[in-house]
Amino acid sequence: MRKVVSLYLPSWSTDRWRRQQGSVAPPPGEPLVLAGREGSARLIQAACARARRLGLHPGLPVAQGQARVPGLHVHEADPAADQAALERLGLWCLRRYSPLVALDPPDGLWLDATGVGHLFGDDRAMLEDLVLRLARSGIAARCAMAGTPGAAHGLARHGYQRITLADRQIHEALGVLPIEALRLPDEMVRSLRKLGFEQVGELCRTSRAALALRFGALLGERLDQMFGRLAEPLTPLAPPELVRVERAFVEPIGTAESLEHQLDLLVAALCTRLAARALGVRRLDLLCRRVDARTEAVRIGTGTPSQDPRHLLRLLALRLDGIDPGFGIERLALVATLVEPVRPQQTSSLVRDRQQEIVGLVDTLANRLGASRLYRTVPVESDLPERAVSRVAALAPPQAPTQAAGWPAILPRPARLLASPEPVDTLALLPDHPPSQFVWRGIRRQVVRADGPERVFGEWWRQDTERHSVRDYFQVEDQAGERFWLFRSGDGMDPASGPMRWYLHGLFA
Repeated sequence: MRKVVSLYLPSWSTDRWRRQQGSVAPPPGEPLVLAGREGSARLIQAACARARRLGLHPGLPVAQGQARVPGLHVHEADPAADQAALERLGLWCLRRYSPLVALDPPDGLWLDATGVGHLFGDDRAMLEDLVLRLARSGIAARCAMAGTPGAAHGLARHGYQRITLADRQIHEALGVLPIEALRLPDEMVRSLRKLGFEQVGELCRTSRAALALRFGALLGERLDQMFGRLAEPLTPLAPPELVRVERAFVEPIGTAESLEHQLDLLVAALCTRLAARALGVRRLDLLCRRVDARTEAVRIGTGTPSQDPRHLLRLLALRLDGIDPGFGIERLALVATLVEPVRPQQTSSLVRDRQQEIVGLVDTLANRLGASRLYRTVPVESDLPERAVSRVAALAPPQAPTQAAGWPAILPRPARLLASPEPVDTLALLPDHPPSQFVWRGIRRQVVRADGPERVFGEWWRQDTERHSVRDYFQVEDQAGERFWLFRSGDGMDPASGPMRWYLHGLFA
């Protein structure tokens, strides 16, 4: 199933202008509009979120906007700079999120996310990561995922949620959208509203012949594109600086054998170019242009820069099942969207390279499960257990001995540490006695053996609330032989050290 993401940037022009002006720009809370001339009239071209809430919108004369909002900040629009900045954002999305990104000017992008979401956990996690990263950069964004570019476009701009994922009720959700979601000319929208049409569903229930006679073929095409009855190909961004190889075919190919053969030739040519530039690929996209103008895309990633054709072919072969050739593929392209320099290494055919075997295994698992789900842990210098471990990439270089904190050897740590300590009900003497029994997740456990306490203090240099905090950890064993790691928050004497609550933090093997 095809998955297309529409990324909508409602204040793209004004957000870009504020970032460009820096401290000279008015604060984000101040209403800001960008104006331009259309003939002899000076009209608002873009408005920030604050200005739109005050009733200002593109197309409104600047004089009316200043009359409605005293103290309105008005500056000249620069559509060329907006377009260039949108292309740069599209290239960033191309390198990080999707093998196929297309412009949806003046304030949006399309991303083909078919088969990509698992690399981030799932589709919603990918969209949340995208919106969060843009928000950290001062860019307001909304996005929607649907089966067609038209449906995603309409849901992103006129849906009720900041992040929308199409579900089984997609036709009902599209039917209640306003007719502006169809990307029709403003004059046509005004004419439709004069006739009483307000929602997309009302147009779907109207005779297609009558609509075509009155408004032409465009209205029917937009409806068919939104509901998937008519293909809408996307024109992908193709930055010239990326390493790219492609092959076009006189006769379209469609069988798995022919696809694998052509892919073998493409990967060999790509690795030759990479070797000439002393580069290795970290992220590789396969773009399959079908005869119906639709593009099927596959993305793979590697943990270390790679120039090995066999390794790259093996990773691509795992994803070929997700490609639908349709009536045939007329063009194949391999694009290295992320590359890194590689150092020449001496190899020998007499010695087994175990490091490369590990790299191949890690890359295979990462492309199947998602890179975020494959990691290893390293020690961090901290007394608090939840901060004493950090996740790093599976193939990250080992820490230097001076940087590794190490875990305590005398005081054992549980094999499983809970994501966050869970409160338990206990029966215990104070101040230094372990609990005689406790209730965790609805099960009462009688303690037969215990060791402790191990006192851990808060890290006062991180935040003031930890200046006086204290934890007393105990290792306890119940009647069934299971061992747990409990702690009491507080020392039993000073109320500032903690609320005297008990928590379960880990389980021993």
